[in-house]
Amino acid sequence: MTKRLLSLSTLYPAPGRPGFGRFVQRQMQALAARGDWQVTVINPVGLPPLPKAILPRRYAPLAAIPPQETGAVEVHHPRFMLLPGLSGRYNPWLVARAVLPLARRLHAQAPFDLVDAQFFYPDGPAAARVAQALGLPLAIKARGSDIHYWGDQPAALAQMRKAAAQADALLAVSGALARDMAALDLPEDKIAVHYTGLDRARFQVLPRPAARELVSARPGIDLPQQGHLLLSVGALVPVKGTALAIEALGLLPASVVLAIAGEGAERARLEALAKRLGLSSRVCFLGAVGHESLPALLSAADAMVLPSEREGLANAWIEALACGTPVVIPDIGGAREVVDRPAVGRIAERTPAAIAAAVQDLLANPPAQADVAQAAARFSWEANADALAGIYHAIT
Repeated sequence: MTKRLLSLSTLYPAPGRPGFGRFVQRQMQALAARGDWQVTVINPVGLPPLPKAILPRRYAPLAAIPPQETGAVEVHHPRFMLLPGLSGRYNPWLVARAVLPLARRLHAQAPFDLVDAQFFYPDGPAAARVAQALGLPLAIKARGSDIHYWGDQPAALAQMRKAAAQADALLAVSGALARDMAALDLPEDKIAVHYTGLDRARFQVLPRPAARELVSARPGIDLPQQGHLLLSVGALVPVKGTALAIEALGLLPASVVLAIAGEGAERARLEALAKRLGLSSRVCFLGAVGHESLPALLSAADAMVLPSEREGLANAWIEALACGTPVVIPDIGGAREVVDRPAVGRIAERTPAAIAAAVQDLLANPPAQADVAQAAARFSWEANADALAGIYHAIT
């Protein structure tokens, strides 16, 4: 018998922002592909209460997102009022107010069996209001920053604890995150570890020399064919620690180059940092890299350096390993659940000196790409969906 899931996620791809929350999309698609769950996603889009004509430029793509998309997973994009920098503690209520009429209408047309939230905040407390209104069980997933950042905000934590008390299941992307949740007095007996997935057909090992030639042949990307290549992938925001990767580069031999794939508000500051350190010729800002180009880029790198301040268990870690690229990451989230052998990479403190030392050790003792890729063998979106379906069937 097919069951129906209503999933609430503030992070989800849409026209104009195709890479925004792609990992949530892949999870939902994989669950729907099993055939025993029909999935409907509500992706609330936050916009300031201003006429379109005077919206700040960065909100223009959001204003253009269609209200609904159809496919294997039906997706709705209702708008909610967002006050940037001000409405954080009220966002669960603002989201629920925008979502609840739509959820009631969809439930009346074809009843749901379960409501879930794809992030603990603001999605979790908002989904709790929806589940309570519809009289349905509730599951909430934690992914990292939703626990580590919002868990330090008293008003948000109070809402998270209330939602967790109502929930029938809580999910964490790593064992380390599950322990952090329990430390916040979220009910430990409800928490299940639910690891991320991986597109195994896309992320595969490509021999490094061939990968560099392939990537360099693409317009706008010029990678060195000689020397060592480091790669950093992610949004250019302070929490990702890209500045630390640039500073570490300055402690490495001149033959080492750093490519940075991603866009964000920090780009100008990072470019200025590279220039000030005399590293402009060794730092390649690639901008946003399409998902279709990412596997070859990962395979081209000798190591991926991601000195994030916080993560749960980053998809980027697993994607790099699947392409045979070892990682240099801090001891955060599920890092030790991933870097469990020398071939996988190194865990380093978030200092330029420690990052540089870890990179130098890897470059001096490079693991075979096949040995690195073996560490990602247990991850797939099919396994992710099977585990999720098992948790959800148990509470419905």
